[in-house]
Amino acid sequence: MKKFLGYFLSPLASIAFMGMLIIFQPIQWMCYNWGGYKAHKRSVDILNFFLVGTYYILFNPVKFTNKQNLPLGRSIIFIANHQSDFDIPPMIYFLRKYHAKFVSKVELTKGVPSISYNLKVGGGANIDRNDPRQAITELVKFGIRMKENKWSAMIFPEGTRSKDGKVKTFQAAGVAALLKKCPDALLVPVAIIDSWKMRRYGLYPLNTFTPMSWTVLEPIEPGKAPVDELVKEIEDRIRVVVEG
Repeated sequence: MKKFLGYFLSPLASIAFMGMLIIFQPIQWMCYNWGGYKAHKRSVDILNFFLVGTYYILFNPVKFTNKQNLPLGRSIIFIANHQSDFDIPPMIYFLRKYHAKFVSKVELTKGVPSISYNLKVGGGANIDRNDPRQAITELVKFGIRMKENKWSAMIFPEGTRSKDGKVKTFQAAGVAALLKKCPDALLVPVAIIDSWKMRRYGLYPLNTFTPMSWTVLEPIEPGKAPVDELVKEIEDRIRVVVEG
């Protein structure tokens, strides 16, 4: 029944989602060029509020839980498992006060309204997964921006999406590169549950009546162990929450 309903509701949700991206493309441009960083960030926050709202067209509720007393004015590296493209808007919106920027693949900087523009000017890192040198250089530059501006990062260290919800092995290189230039950044795991089910059948039909959750877990101070061990600890924590 949920798949059946998806055939009727998916076009509405997709049109609303893409419509928001198209509407906010010129809004972002104006905010960035006329109002600077703060105005642009505000436009991105509002955009992602509306993008999350499109999930409810499919009756897919979003639950975002953050019971951690995370510091403001300190860089944070949010480290999450990755299940679908729909992971991203809730993280941007609900973690907006931490000024978190995404580590994204460079291909996304072209051809996608609003998203590509934000990735170009928003201050994050756009990496070429086929060019390790470029990727590390970009992450190091991003680490410097984090330290200078007290920004945060969002990173999916699995590298690719999990199509069945199972947590893949986390790679530590990206986190290590960020910590190299921003060594005081707090490491914060985020466990994402069941967002993959929204795309269980692909982009059409999208699944319906699928509750999804994002849970911010206890932070870890950097420097208490080698980076690869810290990332493995974060992977294990997330795995327990996601897979039980």
